[in-house]
Amino acid sequence: KTIQDCLDKAGCEVEVIVNVDENWPEPLIEDPRVHYIHPPAPIGLRAGVNACVAMAKGKYIMKIDDHCAVGENYGRILIDNHQEDNWIQIPRRYALNAEEWKREERTDNKYPIDQMYLDFPLKGKDHDWGIHGVEWRKKRDETNGLDLVETMSMQGSCYFMTKNHYVNTLHGMDDKQYGVFAQESQELGFKTWLGGGKMIVNRLTWYAHLH
Repeated sequence: KTIQDCLDKAGCEVEVIVNVDENWPEPLIEDPRVHYIHPPAPIGLRAGVNACVAMAKGKYIMKIDDHCAVGENYGRILIDNHQEDNWIQIPRRYALNAEEWKREERTDNKYPIDQMYLDFPLKGKDHDWGIHGVEWRKKRDETNGLDLVETMSMQGSCYFMTKNHYVNTLHGMDDKQYGVFAQESQELGFKTWLGGGKMIVNRLTWYAHLH
C-alpha cells in the first residue's frame, strides 16, 4: 500500500525503488516505475538506502518507511518548496490507521508532529544511551501558521532532499561508524548542519506512520 500510495499521490514524475531486505512483498506491484533491490542476505537500513539512492535517476530523493501513507501531491509540494540544495525537508507526521489506510483521528494534542529537539544521554528511563529526537510540541505551537519551519531532529521515517546533497555533501550514510540502523536522523542532520544546511519541516504536506 505504501508503494501504491507513493505512485498515486506524487503529483509529479516518480520512480519507487524498494529495498527488500528479506521477504518479497505480497502482492508484488508490477509497474515500470517500480524497481526492487533484493540482496542475497539482509544489508540493513543504511546500506539499503544507499543502494536505492545509487539507482535513483531523478534530481530529488525521498526516503520513506514501508508502513506509511502520504498526502496528495506530496512530491510536487516538496519540490516546489525546496529552496536550497543543502536542505533536508520532512513532511508533517501523523499516525496511520492501517486498516482504513488514512490518518488516525485523535482527540489529544500529540499530532501532527513537526519539530523535534535533541535529547542526551537518555530518552526516558529505559531507553538506550545516545542522542535522540523528542517531540517538541511547544515549538510546534509557537510557530503555528508558518509553512516551513526549522527542526533540530526528526524521526527518520520520511525525508526529502536532492540526490546531489545526499551523495556529494553527506556522502551517503555510514554503517561503519553509526551501525546499520540507529541514529539515522542524527547522522543526516549533523552532516547537513556542518555543511551549512538546514532541516526543514514542510507543513504543506504530510505522511502517516504506523504506530
